[in-house]
Amino acid sequence: MPRFLCITCGTQYAESAQPPIACPICEDERQYVPAGGQSWTDMTALGRDHEILWEEEAEDLFSLRIRPHFGIGQRAFLVQQPDGNVLWDCLSLIDRATVERINGLGGLSHIAISHPHYYSSMLEWSDAFGGIQVHIHADDAQWVQRGGEAIEFWTGEKLQLSAATVIRCGGHFEGASVLHCPFLAEGRGALLSGDTIQVVPDRRHVSFMYSYPNLIPLGAAEIGSIMDAVRPLAFDAVYGAFDGRTIARDGKAAVERSAERYLKAIDV
Repeated sequence: MPRFLCITCGTQYAESAQPPIACPICEDERQYVPAGGQSWTDMTALGRDHEILWEEEAEDLFSLRIRPHFGIGQRAFLVQQPDGNVLWDCLSLIDRATVERINGLGGLSHIAISHPHYYSSMLEWSDAFGGIQVHIHADDAQWVQRGGEAIEFWTGEKLQLSAATVIRCGGHFEGASVLHCPFLAEGRGALLSGDTIQVVPDRRHVSFMYSYPNLIPLGAAEIGSIMDAVRPLAFDAVYGAFDGRTIARDGKAAVERSAERYLKAIDV
């Protein structure tokens, strides 16, 4: 039986003869159901006319995304580190060429995901690399649509994955997280921010939202919590969820001034 994929958000569901009645991820107010209704595909069909595009973003850092655009259109990141590579965020598609290329770069030791919109086909990716753990914050456990033994629901504020650290920030989701990699950017550090801290098109600022498609902002308390989580970290680069959304230098200063700008805009 197929494991259906929601075409709007890219989330994969457990095996079933018929598509799910609805996608809870899309029905949540942070996402949306298209005017034409929910539609579905599966991995085999998706792979017929889509591929995974690689970009070398920096030393020890690759981005991966699906081409042409599918679902939300996020990029995942392969972070290379001596004690085991990490896949940050995930994609709905996985193919043999991608598995072989990752294995050629040292394989995968961990998959860590920033928030539910990017759970996608996380267990397919885990299975392709020997059933490695998929790290998801326990605060977002209710949003998992296809469960499995590989999923580790971590708790608390930090999760160490060798030299990289997952940091819970909250905001966009209760468990929304970022990945801090102090060894990237030639040792100046990098923050892989997903949607928790979203790099905006000018690539000099970031923003923070409860819902991006529905334009629901966060409040001052949530911004304060996010900043409290990332302020102690040393980082120069910020890699956001979408292609080209990268702040290559002075990323920490950009996050600070963006938070100030945001709070001023909501008149706090």
